[in-house]
Amino acid sequence: MAWNEPGGNNNDPWGNKKNDSGPPDLDEVFRNLQKKLEGLFGSKRAAGSGNGGSGGFNFPGKFGSIGLMLLGLIVGLLWLLSGIYIIQPAERGVVTQFGRFVKETNPGPHWHIPWPIQSYERVNVDQTRSIELRQQDILTRDENIVVVDVAVNYKLDSALENPGADYLFNVESPDMTLRHAAESALRETVGQTLMDTVLTEGREVLADETLEKIQQTLDGYNSGIRVTAFNLKRAEAPEAVKEAFDDVVKAREDQQRFIDQAEAYRNGVLPQARGEAVVMTEQARSYEAEVVNAAKGEAARFESLLTEYAKAPEITKERLYIESMESVLSKSSKVMVGTGDSGNNMMYLPIDKLINNNQEKSSTESTAPRPAPSINTQPTQSTPRTTTSNRLRSRGAN
Repeated sequence: MAWNEPGGNNNDPWGNKKNDSGPPDLDEVFRNLQKKLEGLFGSKRAAGSGNGGSGGFNFPGKFGSIGLMLLGLIVGLLWLLSGIYIIQPAERGVVTQFGRFVKETNPGPHWHIPWPIQSYERVNVDQTRSIELRQQDILTRDENIVVVDVAVNYKLDSALENPGADYLFNVESPDMTLRHAAESALRETVGQTLMDTVLTEGREVLADETLEKIQQTLDGYNSGIRVTAFNLKRAEAPEAVKEAFDDVVKAREDQQRFIDQAEAYRNGVLPQARGEAVVMTEQARSYEAEVVNAAKGEAARFESLLTEYAKAPEITKERLYIESMESVLSKSSKVMVGTGDSGNNMMYLPIDKLINNNQEKSSTESTAPRPAPSINTQPTQSTPRTTTSNRLRSRGAN
């Protein structure tokens, strides 16, 4: 039966009598608890102390000393184990002793003297952080005002020996320090640049110069910060003059577009003109070589004829006359045959030669059409030669 049931046991778990008229006596409960603790460590009451005395504890017994030693060992072991810590791959551990920097630990398990002697703090060296500077009204070199928004990305410089300690202890507020350094460098760079350059083609150069100046300032503070990117998110004229500057920018873009179109046209025309010039030059050189070679051939032929003429003038003249008449009469379709001194001439038409020429002409036109000559029938070679021979005979007879 439970001790607190009606009509049951009046004793509570500590051996106290239950008072039906009220709650159990608290003094009695604490005395019973004190006795149990004394029994646990083998303690005894001091001599002369009664049940109601207030004498202190003592541990003269063997079991009391062993228990105290075990308790001390457990507490000391737990205290030592509390100094074990693990640093993740992206972190560095910064250990301090009584608030003073001692060392910086790399990723992996480590141990330090537990609190209150030493303590540690984890610092992420791979995390990319960012700050933004909004609505910065900055005066340019030509005394105009531009509105600039920028974003600065940074992380701890893992190449340093103690980047975490530098970040935590060398500057009071790293983010605020970076913000002030970025604003100062931005104003310095924009103040040395013309407004048109800031608004148009000079933005990348401006960002690079500003990043370099920010990093120089942070390195001077040994802040342990490495700026990874400087983004010029917005750069424009104030609202009051924005429309006018937009017109200027549009006109500049149109100018650049026309320049690009002209360059594209030039790049298309110039190679073609150069090619045509090369072709014409080669044709001229070919024509020059042809004319020169023909002239040289004629000169050589004339020199050979001159040599032959010097050897036999009459025969050479006769041969030249015959060749000339052959060349002239071969182009004519009519031959006049003289009958002597009577003055009556007879026309000779070589019918067979005319038929052969017409057939050759028809076959040539069928294979390669070209404009036909008016009348181009060549006589047989025998006719002019016969005529020339008769003429020579008549000359010999005279």
